[in-house]
Amino acid sequence: MNNSDRNEYVIEQFGMAGIQITEEQADKLVRLCDFMVDYNQNVNLTSITEFHEVVVKHFVDSVLPFIILDIPEGSSFIDVGTGAGFPALPLLIVRPDLKGTLCDSLNKRCVYLEKVCAQIRISAEIIHARSEELGRKKRECFDFSTARAVAAMPVLSEYCVPFVKVGGRFIALKSVNEDISAAEGAISKLGGVVQEIRDYTLPNGDSRRLAVIKKISQTPTKYPRSSANIAKKPL
Repeated sequence: MNNSDRNEYVIEQFGMAGIQITEEQADKLVRLCDFMVDYNQNVNLTSITEFHEVVVKHFVDSVLPFIILDIPEGSSFIDVGTGAGFPALPLLIVRPDLKGTLCDSLNKRCVYLEKVCAQIRISAEIIHARSEELGRKKRECFDFSTARAVAAMPVLSEYCVPFVKVGGRFIALKSVNEDISAAEGAISKLGGVVQEIRDYTLPNGDSRRLAVIKKISQTPTKYPRSSANIAKKPL
């Protein structure tokens, strides 16, 4: 496929998900794909490298939850354990009004993120840090936090909820196999409440679950604990 055909495919797939994007945004997403796949030969970023799959399983998958929800213009967010930059990078391409911070514990991934942001002109703050340590420094600084991670909700919530301002949200992109309600006790200890759980599908038919945690009170200062304690004794 030439670049024009690939741009058209991106616009089509986003359109099937009810998301209207511009030719310029499609072009940025295509360039993001190319840069990531090329970089992936030396640094392990993703197992999904085929263009059509990247568009749906990484790009649409990253943006759709934030279209389903109403995200106010100019909101600040942190993507916790961002990895190859999902969901943050596609989200910042489609919603450049948002103020994004990407946190990852692996320096070589942060180097990649700095390079790809400069290459594609994505405005974002990249922080190399363990999320539980950063969570103590940047407590309640963001309108929302997000993660597209395989960790169970009690664990993920302890990493992500402390970053959120009271009144803000932790938006978790999850598998439909996880029972989010099982994490309600942990979420309550962190100052949150389950606001919404919504299942949806990607254009290819894959099922996803969106969990929205509302921050209703300050997170006690003892959280987040060390990663060893979080893993050993989840809330």
